[in-house]
Amino acid sequence: MQAVVLTAGEGTRIRPLSAALPKPMLPVADRPLAAHTVDAAVDAGADEIVLVVGYEADTVRDYFGSTYRGVPVSYAVQTEQAGTAHAVNTARDHIEGPFAVLNGDNLYDPAAIDRLFDTCPAVCTIEVDDPRNYGVLSTEDGTVDDIVEKPADPPTNLANAGAYAFPEAAQTWLEVPESDRGEHEITDVLASVVDRFAVTPVTLERWLDVGRPWELLEANEWKLAALERRIDGDVSDNAHLSGDIVVESGATVKPGAVIEGPVLIRSGATVGSNASVRGTTLIGKDASIGTGVEVSNSVLSRGTSVEHLSSVRDSVLGRNVTVGAGTTVANRRHDGADVEFTVKGERVSTGRRTFGVVAGDGAKTGANTSLTPGLKLTTGATTRPGETVERDR
Repeated sequence: MQAVVLTAGEGTRIRPLSAALPKPMLPVADRPLAAHTVDAAVDAGADEIVLVVGYEADTVRDYFGSTYRGVPVSYAVQTEQAGTAHAVNTARDHIEGPFAVLNGDNLYDPAAIDRLFDTCPAVCTIEVDDPRNYGVLSTEDGTVDDIVEKPADPPTNLANAGAYAFPEAAQTWLEVPESDRGEHEITDVLASVVDRFAVTPVTLERWLDVGRPWELLEANEWKLAALERRIDGDVSDNAHLSGDIVVESGATVKPGAVIEGPVLIRSGATVGSNASVRGTTLIGKDASIGTGVEVSNSVLSRGTSVEHLSSVRDSVLGRNVTVGAGTTVANRRHDGADVEFTVKGERVSTGRRTFGVVAGDGAKTGANTSLTPGLKLTTGATTRPGETVERDR
């Protein structure tokens, strides 16, 4: 079984985090998002990984190389974003025999990917309360007999989870016409397979499509919850660590720091004296947490610095962000409603009562800045010392 993993997209809905980094390469625990998908494929027995690349392709190549965990890796370049079937068709010259298609920006229940490979042809599904916003699968006698996109009256509650195991013959059905959305859809390929083969639905226990910043936070909540305590770095005897915490080799935790897991502190990172780190938090490589800082349930990417006496909660900070001393991130609305965030120019609900700030690479706040809930700081954005910021910057 070859596994074709789609990693070509930028991820416009997750901006500004994807301004210089493809969405599938954003950090989820100790590896990029796409690596969780590739690992699931390798664990399921894939004998080759074919990565479809496009936006910032070299970032993907640099991470996975020509061999990943002993499995050969090849690359297909998608020069335009013309849909999922178009992406897979780009990889057609690399495919021999049956093949799986997985989304590099999805998190899958790994055991289900195992079953997907074993029962080829098959498609992963997830049971949802309201399937009207999904492609919905109908089944008969344990096989898929139809797929309908966003039906007003869904035949089942089985949503298409975007993971497929196709027979060799499906290679000849990859060239599909444009859909009403103007894209070449992989679901049309699935429909051709359903017409000719008995396709098994494989139900996922858990699945997450990471499209927006708070879903990246949720992805880290999922994967960091599985941490097993390991202390390899330099931790002061006067620091207080409880729960499932990983301190990688080369990381430093200074005296008086209080860390409550699950927390991952990556190589080269520093947690300063009397700092508090709790919730589900990722402190990326070479990040710095200053004296007296509070960080809770957040993602701090590589090289980011949160300077002394600052407070960051329920937030996602890109690479090399500088949070000036005394900066405070608010994460709740006074009216108790879900926090909203701007996605492609529109304010939408995050579905979360607590959500702070999303900062793009290189953003900087002045000392004693106050940031309101659901705020976006774009790449390189700055604030003035003492400023209260209530609108996206």
